[in-house]
Amino acid sequence: MYFELHFFFALSCIQYSEQNLQLVAGHEEPTSGEILIGDRAVTHLPAAQRNTSMIFQSYALFPHKTIWQNVEFGLKMRGFSFYWLGQVFQEQRVGNFVEGFQRSFILGITVALVSIIVSVLAGMAFRSRFPGSTAVFYLTIASFIVPSVLISLGIGISFQVLGLSTNWFSSGFGAHLTWTVPFAFLIMLGVFNRFNPSYEEAARDLGAGDVKTFWEIVFPLILPSLIGVGLLGFTLSYDEFTRTSLISGQDNTLPLEIFGMTTNVTSPALYALGTLTTLFSLGMIAIAFATFQFFSRRQQQ
Repeated sequence: MYFELHFFFALSCIQYSEQNLQLVAGHEEPTSGEILIGDRAVTHLPAAQRNTSMIFQSYALFPHKTIWQNVEFGLKMRGFSFYWLGQVFQEQRVGNFVEGFQRSFILGITVALVSIIVSVLAGMAFRSRFPGSTAVFYLTIASFIVPSVLISLGIGISFQVLGLSTNWFSSGFGAHLTWTVPFAFLIMLGVFNRFNPSYEEAARDLGAGDVKTFWEIVFPLILPSLIGVGLLGFTLSYDEFTRTSLISGQDNTLPLEIFGMTTNVTSPALYALGTLTTLFSLGMIAIAFATFQFFSRRQQQ
């Protein structure tokens, strides 16, 4: 097989066309003979060193197209449709997006609420020194250092030793708290370190008890920060994968469902889910920002 020109097109019958192109492009080895391009023998050269490219087109199945039309054929948008957005809410060949989203949403809301409560209590406790406060502090932030997969494995082993079954709402819930509580704790430490205690002292001078002082003085002042803590806790829990992967039990959260689809069957519904998830995340951020602005204005009045 000999080619003298710098640019050439190889056309063959359907029966042998693909094989011939594979030989010229270097994707197959000939059983005998040599392949020459000009005076250069390329029989045993790899495809990357031949300066050739291959396009295979069956004229019996497809109409004649130019090279550019062939390239753009698979990239051309034929119209706009909500079909795959609707398919997100249907049963998939592998997994179920709706049930996974419900689990992730419930888990995220619960984790956010618990993180807020624990961080507020811890922040108020750390306003004054107490025995063992340093050890508690470092134990709380140790979750940042330990790899997530080890935390998941440790919780799974603990549940197994105790004879408890792992589920997304029990062991998964605890695993998410090991990730969200340290962040919330550090944020509330910063909030209370800047908090002016004279407001509380004035309320107590007027006869208010500790509970009333907290709900009518402290809570309104830290409420915008609590909204931020809650949004952060929900976000960290909603897309958490590693800490849930070994201890979610039989029911998966949304990140695990998505991972399961990418390793088995990839459907356009997966990309439609990405669009809906992005819109959902932007909506949550907009709601949190509007709530934050509302309570900030109330504090200034």
